[in-house]
Amino acid sequence: MGGKARSAPGILNDICYNQLNMDKIPKSFGWAINGIRVVWREEINFRIEVVIAVIVLCSAYYLNFLMRDMMIIVGCVGAVLSAEILNTAVEDLCNKVEPNIDPVIGKVKDIMGGFVLIVCFVSAVIGAIIFWSYL
Repeated sequence: MGGKARSAPGILNDICYNQLNMDKIPKSFGWAINGIRVVWREEINFRIEVVIAVIVLCSAYYLNFLMRDMMIIVGCVGAVLSAEILNTAVEDLCNKVEPNIDPVIGKVKDIMGGFVLIVCFVSAVIGAIIFWSYL
């Protein structure tokens, strides 16, 4: 890296004002919400997971979970939903790159499915352990 060294305030100024266009932030949120809408519309598994998440969170509230336990449950819910969104994005990209049946694309899709399965399984185990202590 060549060039003149800059002071921290100069770097912060670049980050905060020059490189960050404040007009793009609302648009970025809009695109992100649109992405969630697309997954909601196109993926039955995502809709099922959201329904399960609502049931789990309402049950945790009803059972008066400690804040720590509620945060763990919310983290697990976030992990499951995020994994499903990532899986959908990778599968859609794979389908765009190679619309025909391809063993490598199939392997990538299987790996992503396994990723979602592991996140769901681990989250379910964590949830079961926490819920068990309240029953």
